[in-house]
Amino acid sequence: MAKILLLNAGSSSVKWKVFELTNEKMIAEGEVERINTPKAMITIKYNGEKIVNNEPDLGYEASVRLILKKIQELKIATLDEISTVGHRVVAGGRRFTKATKINAEVLEEIKNLKDFAPLHNPHEAHFIELMQKILPDVDQYAVFDSVFFTDMPEMNAIYSLPYEMSEKYGIRRYGEHGISHGYLSKRTAEILDRPLSELKIITLHLGSGASVAAIKNGKAFDSSMGFTPLPGLTMGTRSGDIDPSIVQFLMDKEGMSADDVMNLLNDKSGILGISGFSSDMRDIEARCAQNDERAALAREIFINRVVKYVGSYYTELGGIDAIVLAGGIGEHQIDLRADLLKELSILGIQVDAQKNQANQEGIISPDDAKVKTLLIPTNEELAMVQQIKKVL
Repeated sequence: MAKILLLNAGSSSVKWKVFELTNEKMIAEGEVERINTPKAMITIKYNGEKIVNNEPDLGYEASVRLILKKIQELKIATLDEISTVGHRVVAGGRRFTKATKINAEVLEEIKNLKDFAPLHNPHEAHFIELMQKILPDVDQYAVFDSVFFTDMPEMNAIYSLPYEMSEKYGIRRYGEHGISHGYLSKRTAEILDRPLSELKIITLHLGSGASVAAIKNGKAFDSSMGFTPLPGLTMGTRSGDIDPSIVQFLMDKEGMSADDVMNLLNDKSGILGISGFSSDMRDIEARCAQNDERAALAREIFINRVVKYVGSYYTELGGIDAIVLAGGIGEHQIDLRADLLKELSILGIQVDAQKNQANQEGIISPDDAKVKTLLIPTNEELAMVQQIKKVL
């Protein structure tokens, strides 16, 4: 049976899943973490078992070869059964509006779009090249995170720059996590048993990377992320929204280059920068329990920024039918989720404590709540499979 291998590559990790192409059933999943470090490791979940192996000093190509080796050894799939490889690519700009078969021209354009996602596109392009080298006869497809936001209304997509400059350089709000936000909106309609085209929804993808999307009548209406994935919410290591004058200020005061400041905003800010010790909300929660003031501040700021965006989008949409929480933080941090939703009670958003504690997919608001609050584990990979199948 034909199978599809999906890769979600980053600078220090690569997540993968194998699906049966016809029935869209996931067979196995895993991740290689801490690539290029002495603590590199691979995790595999298959047949109800979880396998963890340490693989010190694993490089990028060795990581891909190890994934394929394990897939064969565990009889997840033979190489002949892998008919398609799908790659998550963050930035597609205005050029890519659907899943796209990768050839030399497409790959070059993905590389050229690095300005829109400097932390993502170069690594994703590198993994595409590795897979083309290792599996040269297998069709490869790119699925773009930005596609969901390509038809966002101009009033929300365009920055208040000289219009000619925006047009010349394609400067606009592209939004990211679009694969996730699109999946969440469709799943919400299924759970509520209502047409997506009639719903007004706010989706929260809350993880190390975090974003909020406003969705109206089944289409993206607004996004907290912008020209790149840097702005918006306070994230694991990203600052989120800041006054752009701070860039010049730090260059003058610290003798930093523009690249230095951008590295600071992308890799050393956010939850990590505020807390001073971790970008992981699980660590923050643990230190909050020990009355760590900076950890508490990081948690408070994270919640505050989400509340600001939700309040803005609620008004922009003229009220909402549902709000959805997803992502590593949204799906697993039960106490933080409850505190966040409590801050939104003025909007008629409520949470049932027992349903929230159960931590299962579905509606977690009281039955009579004006706004339906949902917990939905996001499934970007399934959405990728479905997008690829549309163009196969």
